[in-house]
Amino acid sequence: MEQYNISRGTYFYVIGLSYKKADAKVRGHFSLDEASKLNLIQQAKSYGVESLVVTSTCNRTEIYGFAHHPFELIKLLCDNTKGTVEEFQQVAYVYKNREAISHVFRVGSGLDSQILGDFEIISQIKNSARVSKKHGLLNPFIERLLNCVIQASKRIKNETELSSGATSVSFASVQYIMKNVEDISNKNILLFGTGKIGRNTCENLIKHTKNEHITLINRTKDKAEKVAGKFNVLVKDYAQLQEEINNTDILIVATGAQNPTVDKLLIQNDKPLLILDLSIPKNVDDNVTDLGNVTLVHLDYLSQMTDETLEKRKAFIPLAETIIEEVKIEFNQWLETRKFAPTIKALKLKLQNFASSELDTQRKKMSDFNEAQAEVISKNIIQKITNHFAHHLKDDDIPTDESLDLIKKVFQLETSQNV
Repeated sequence: MEQYNISRGTYFYVIGLSYKKADAKVRGHFSLDEASKLNLIQQAKSYGVESLVVTSTCNRTEIYGFAHHPFELIKLLCDNTKGTVEEFQQVAYVYKNREAISHVFRVGSGLDSQILGDFEIISQIKNSARVSKKHGLLNPFIERLLNCVIQASKRIKNETELSSGATSVSFASVQYIMKNVEDISNKNILLFGTGKIGRNTCENLIKHTKNEHITLINRTKDKAEKVAGKFNVLVKDYAQLQEEINNTDILIVATGAQNPTVDKLLIQNDKPLLILDLSIPKNVDDNVTDLGNVTLVHLDYLSQMTDETLEKRKAFIPLAETIIEEVKIEFNQWLETRKFAPTIKALKLKLQNFASSELDTQRKKMSDFNEAQAEVISKNIIQKITNHFAHHLKDDDIPTDESLDLIKKVFQLETSQNV
């Protein structure tokens, strides 16, 4: 099923880039915030794209969609980010049809994560799918595919230990702090940004460092207050950012902004300051390293931290791959059903036309014609005939394509090929 019954010669593509070939700077060029995602979706609709899902995280930016050629999707990405086509070609990947399906399964199941078994991406894929559906850009193919990926992800979490242990970017950052900062429980820690990574980091800090000197700052104060209420930490106004930076020993930045939010001009003293930038694009300007008292560590370095937990996880890769293959079989079976669904639909319509014509004829011939009874009988016969053909096409021992061609030829059917 190379075209997956998509009309107008379109194919299913995945285009994107990830940590594997693109460094943090390049990933930042192709990063999409929420506004950019919506702009991309609206642009896709205006171009006539029938189905598209876009995800953008600190480790990857990807578009899943249907197109005549992958450049249509690449252009959408470049039009809505700082990235260029030339830059994309140097670090990106393009997958088509079956390879694209396999890639989406690996991403959603944590096998393609920068930290093996990190399943945060699946929730982001779910959210992206909801946005696409809201805007009428989620066809049955992609919706079914992503539901199967979610199913595989759940099974892998429940049936393997691929995600065992508390290894994640947020946990790795706390590990780094604990290994490199003495007397951590008495240090002042400032967390700037309270998105998902920021919240997770805050939780891990409290759990593992026993530190009671943690301050939160967010551009939107009420969001910080919600997090503070959960963890019982201090919240300061965004206007106090510079003052708090100069009072802290450890600054963790996870703002998710498109441009740096912290630079050396905000640092006005010479006491040692450790800065962890957990953002893509980078939210801390590299010029902070001009200051001799500042140590800057970026997310990419933290993501490379491996320990015994990650080594143990590798043993569960074969089992995870087996689960993926099992769920993919279910998806492919559904896909085969979709393959002949347009023909069955067209056949049913043809038979209904036959029946309607014959009922009209008999109605004119017979004065005591029982129209209601005749319609029930004809409806039941049509259903039995279409069911018979459907069961025939589902038979694995019968060449589906040949049968479809024969049915179309015999009944002179015109079918819509939309999935």
